[in-house]
Amino acid sequence: MAGEGDLKLLGTAASQFVARVRMALNMKGVRLYEYIEQDLFNKSSLLLESNPVHKKVPVLIHNGQPIAESLAIVEYVDEVWHTAGAPILPADPYQRAVARFWAAYTDTKLLYAYIGVNIAATEEERVEKVNETVAATSQLETVLADGKAFFAGDSVGYLDIVVGCHLSWLEAFSKMYGVVLIDATKTPLFAAWAERFGETEAAKGVVPKTDAVAEYAKKRRAEALAVKRKN
Repeated sequence: MAGEGDLKLLGTAASQFVARVRMALNMKGVRLYEYIEQDLFNKSSLLLESNPVHKKVPVLIHNGQPIAESLAIVEYVDEVWHTAGAPILPADPYQRAVARFWAAYTDTKLLYAYIGVNIAATEEERVEKVNETVAATSQLETVLADGKAFFAGDSVGYLDIVVGCHLSWLEAFSKMYGVVLIDATKTPLFAAWAERFGETEAAKGVVPKTDAVAEYAKKRRAEALAVKRKN
């Protein structure tokens, strides 16, 4: 089949974006690949050569050809392994465009809000970022408002793994800072979806552990606060 060949994934245990790629591979039943853990504080020559522009993970290397950026990789996986399992992206062009819109929203509004919780310099700033995070999940909840079990409908699809890869980070920051980022009283549909998604085959075995996220996040917080002090 088209997807056969040498397959490597450069990643880190804490990365939500690496988890996203692994979820896509799970959905397509692609289990035989070499996972190569990377140290983002001491980047390998393989990572720098494979992603010279952004110098970050994930990078999928298929038959010697590197593909960078998680959303691009997910679409690549969907196209190359198109005969394996159900499509990840919606087949309908309009639904595909809508899914991509919400994916972009997730990787900007939601991501920047909860990252702000971690790097907030003051308690007031953290409260503001918590509120922004909950507001972002409230917007995503509108996509579930028609009673769907998943964003894609009755089963997991593109937007589910795009949003789902962030869940362990939301959980980790909730524990680290004693805040509520997935509020079942304000976003009951989103909270219920999060519970369902965590039990899916797509998520099993590849969701980042909260301890790994917390350890990595503490390093990033130290870096961010050092920059703020300099400025």
